[in-house]
Amino acid sequence: MKGFLHNGQSGRLHELAVLMLNSFNSHIVNIKTNLIMGDIGIPLKVNGSCSFFNADEGRDDMVKDFEKVMVSLSKINVLSNPNNEPVTIIGEAEDMRCVGIGTDAAVFQSENAPVYALKLYAEDKAAKVMLEEDVYRKLGNSPFFSTCYGSSGNCLVLSYEEGKTLFDCILEGIHIPEQVIQDVEEAREYARSKGLNPRDIHLKNILLQNGRAKIIDVSEYTMSGNDFRWEHLKKGYEQYYHLIDGKSVPSGVVETVRKWYNRRGKNSLSFEEITTPILKLFFKN
Repeated sequence: MKGFLHNGQSGRLHELAVLMLNSFNSHIVNIKTNLIMGDIGIPLKVNGSCSFFNADEGRDDMVKDFEKVMVSLSKINVLSNPNNEPVTIIGEAEDMRCVGIGTDAAVFQSENAPVYALKLYAEDKAAKVMLEEDVYRKLGNSPFFSTCYGSSGNCLVLSYEEGKTLFDCILEGIHIPEQVIQDVEEAREYARSKGLNPRDIHLKNILLQNGRAKIIDVSEYTMSGNDFRWEHLKKGYEQYYHLIDGKSVPSGVVETVRKWYNRRGKNSLSFEEITTPILKLFFKN
């Protein structure tokens, strides 16, 4: 198989499935509710921890179902590309849909386990899996970030989060409230309080979720330095977002802006030097 289970890793399927259930059953959530009634698959929150009713009765079936999910994912391979371009996806599985593509990984959702987001890294980026998993461990439970349940090879298993990315909001003319900007600021302060360096925060890494922000990629939080992506994005929102608020922006324009910004490389361009050609592009359209 060409996917993440090759090179002898297929034997870890059962181990990962059991790990997933144990992790999900014991995951700590920040709530005050003592009890929420439910069946298998519906969380029971007791004294701040998350478990399941009748979990033992359905445990074997749930493990088998998750093993099937991972076998399907093994039919898919992800390849990285140069110049910070999005990854290429090779192969497909009928029960899988791609819900996100980045420069290091692609994210999939299975119709058989829709509560999970399966982040499959390109093989040459697989070292980032353990780093990102450790970041989530340090972040713990936070309303600003996804939940991490485990990993295997070059696959990281996260909570699936509903909502549109801010990138899609720009394309579709969906209003981005100021609360989102405030949430990201709070999320960054929270990450710093955990000894992390929040960076690589951009339009595709932030979800609009019920009027609030959810950050869905923390893979660079152990890196040093500041890439200024968020600072530029925040300043752009404050100074220029009102010009496009509620208006659909052509995908060609957005993609051109993305490529221009990424090609700035190590040049220490000011915010004005970055935005001047972008504004000219918008006014032409």
